[in-house]
Amino acid sequence: MELTTVWFVLIAVLWTGYFVLEGFDFGVGILLPFLGRAEAERRTIVKTIGPVWDGNEVWLLVAGGATFAAFPEWYATLFSGFYLPLFLILLALIARGVALEYRSKSDSTRGWDRTFFWGSLGPAFLWGVAFANIVRGVPLDTNHEYTGTLLTLLNPFALFGGLATLLLCTLHGAIFLALRTTGELRLGASRMAKSLAPVTILVVMAFLLAAGGGGRPVWWAAVALVALGLIGALAATMRGRDGWAFTASALAVVAVVAALFTGLWPNVLPALDPANSLTVTNAASTPYTLTVMTWVAAVFTPVVLAYQAWTYWVFRRRLTGPSDVPVGPPDVGPSSLMPVDGR
Repeated sequence: MELTTVWFVLIAVLWTGYFVLEGFDFGVGILLPFLGRAEAERRTIVKTIGPVWDGNEVWLLVAGGATFAAFPEWYATLFSGFYLPLFLILLALIARGVALEYRSKSDSTRGWDRTFFWGSLGPAFLWGVAFANIVRGVPLDTNHEYTGTLLTLLNPFALFGGLATLLLCTLHGAIFLALRTTGELRLGASRMAKSLAPVTILVVMAFLLAAGGGGRPVWWAAVALVALGLIGALAATMRGRDGWAFTASALAVVAVVAALFTGLWPNVLPALDPANSLTVTNAASTPYTLTVMTWVAAVFTPVVLAYQAWTYWVFRRRLTGPSDVPVGPPDVGPSSLMPVDGR
């Protein structure tokens, strides 16, 4: 296998990790005002992602860095042509991080909670808009420079892609909350997941079929996995099997990213005029650069994966909501959060 192909696959894997992990982060933020009726409940919801949200964003940084090093032409065209949408995503992620860090240090959390909500909803929608445009193709000239405008990117297909990723992240977050909480919070998250699942299945499948994959068998296999994952997540949620529901939801997210990248290959950024498209060949770095990067990735990727797996194992327990804690001595009040073993 050529190194250009290896790095295309590795970048797809990095984006997969980002959307699986940051996807439920976004979903938690989007659901915060709907499931958190009281401050103590909202605090419990935020605590479900408190130890891991910043580590999840590392996948985005590594994906961007790998794209810059392995396919500099792709990186240059993408970040110049999509400058404003990506800048808005960056601002939303910064605001979201600030809200998570400062909500516990403020007397009033309402403003921070609104920031967390919009900082989660914005990227969940805009990433879908960006990837829909990447798959559909954008106007590029013979120098591989983007010649469209912001309105070019806000076409109906791209907005539909944004709706698909928004629903997918929200469903993923609801299932994650059901897995990580108990009592009324868990029941509320399960009800939300049951309500979201049917419309998510319809919208995501319609988006993937509209995007197309050139009729490749591997693309059809990925689309089939998306359907099986989403249907399996709904079935497991209805039976109260939170662990299996989250596994199925994560599988669906993995399959969505796989379908998008499979449909993209061998292009990395198609042009409306196919002659101007960026491919894994004309957008790649030199073979020496790719070789050095491959050795670095082979050494450090397992270390990073092991560390993140250990982090999730340490914080694997469920969190009890305030309504689940019985009245007792002063040190066990209704706002306390006690970890209990999850199923």
